[in-house]
Amino acid sequence: MTTLNEIPAVKAEMMIRKPVAEVFEAFVDPAITTRFWFTKSSGRLETGSRVRWEWEMYGVSDELSVLTVEPNKRIRIQWSGGTETEWTFTPRADSETMVEIVTTGYAGSGDEIVGRAVDDMGGYTIVLCGAKAYLEHGIALNLVADKAPYANVNR
Repeated sequence: MTTLNEIPAVKAEMMIRKPVAEVFEAFVDPAITTRFWFTKSSGRLETGSRVRWEWEMYGVSDELSVLTVEPNKRIRIQWSGGTETEWTFTPRADSETMVEIVTTGYAGSGDEIVGRAVDDMGGYTIVLCGAKAYLEHGIALNLVADKAPYANVNR
């Protein structure tokens, strides 16, 4: 828990009823991740790599640094804007994985930090819901694309 003087940490979490290895792979392998989050990636997440993710429906992309990949346990990245996001994968049973996503390092005015944190929390919740639907039921819900279908900055 943060105090009033600390920069906030945003957390989203979801139980996905699949084995930890399968859930972890869905977040490091862009062939799977593109089914529920971004539309294009320059590569698989590996410690020390730089990866470009694209959301073509919105005309946006970001370059990120992969800080840590611990198979079936943890992924930590740094976005181009300086925030860091960490996924932790905790097996709860043979076919259950608790996924927690935490983002820290927000900068700017109080209003800017709060706005970005709220957007990130909502976004990661949608990503986790999409991952759950895809991994548990094989359904691509298009949640990210349909969140703001008319928000493409190139229109």
